Amino acid sequence: NIPEIRFKEFTDVWEQRKAKNLCSITTGKSNTQDQVQDGKYPFYIRSDVPVRSNRYLYDEEAVITIGDGNIGRVFHYVNGKFDLHQRCYKMADFKALTAKYFYYYFSTKFYERAMSMTAKATVDSVRLEMISDMEIKFPKSTTEQTNISELLTNLDNLITLHQRKCDTLVNAKKSLLEKMFPKNSSNIPEIRFKEFTDVWEQRKLEDFGKATGGTSIESEFSENGVYKVISIGSYSENSKYNDQGIRAILSDKTKEKILNKSDLTMILNDKTANGRIIGRVLYIDKSGTYVYNQRTERIEIYKESFEPIFIYQLLNAPQIRNKIIKQSQGNTQIFVNWNGIKNTDYLVPNKTEQIQIGELFTNLDNLITLHQRKLEKLKNIKKSMLDKMFV
Repeated sequence: NIPEIRFKEFTDVWEQRKAKNLCSITTGKSNTQDQVQDGKYPFYIRSDVPVRSNRYLYDEEAVITIGDGNIGRVFHYVNGKFDLHQRCYKMADFKALTAKYFYYYFSTKFYERAMSMTAKATVDSVRLEMISDMEIKFPKSTTEQTNISELLTNLDNLITLHQRKCDTLVNAKKSLLEKMFPKNSSNIPEIRFKEFTDVWEQRKLEDFGKATGGTSIESEFSENGVYKVISIGSYSENSKYNDQGIRAILSDKTKEKILNKSDLTMILNDKTANGRIIGRVLYIDKSGTYVYNQRTERIEIYKESFEPIFIYQLLNAPQIRNKIIKQSQGNTQIFVNWNGIKNTDYLVPNKTEQIQIGELFTNLDNLITLHQRKLEKLKNIKKSMLDKMFV
């Protein structure tokens, strides 16, 4: 009846009561007609992103649980005017504890309760009794409740700040990827470094480097393997290596598949029909660390003419990668053959301009990674606090 960690000035044991004895619990109305494009008030309507409404049903402090695919997980703390749809619950009129404390405790503990009340992998609905009969543990001191809430609110604000920085950088990169490569039959990009004026020249995919197809090396997989394996699951939607924990030993099969720094690898298959992975390219950052499996093509860049980082960014740029997607075949799993795509045309500048473009995007990628790491660290700190500051 005391948490693992707490502010040192508090020593009293915590109390326990059912949610229905600590607050009023009501639901919204069947009012989807309230939804408008640019409404003045948040409209909670079973989605983790509120839409808008021009009227409000409530003007008070409340905690709301809502569903869809995240039933039992999605919660909002609200202190102001809002509209509320049916099957979204309003908790207000709190007794013995603050609304913000209830919000953090409830959002931490309720999912476990929801899942314990169903044998299925997901919960079809959040029922009133699932909320009202939940046991809430809390310190008697509202000062302790407030201190806990303020600590977690500060963490939330930091997380939001870094998420916005990440989003801003990701959007900046997306915009530059659209504008720093030629499009619409042009042979110069929309924006570029001012010292460059020459038109970009056409090259084929096979011109960028020596291509070697992967072969099956599953028989060489081992927990004691020394090489990280690049397989279909290693490609992510951000074109970064996804470590699946698969390792391979050194053998006759793998020794010819060891990759060198600055090599590129392209995935020729996709697990889904929507093309989120096919044609994506990985940049190899270390020699002697990775081996590649079947369905991947190795490209050893001809460095006298091409900058590997530039080619990596070029081939992963959304409008450029579409050149590969459009040539794909298959239904549930789509694929391309190297011989079928090797003559795909691309526009490239001289190597000096390639280097500058590559450095720009590398710096952006490093900034994005930095903020993502900070973001993950803050999320982990918050998770640890949520685990240890509540009973």
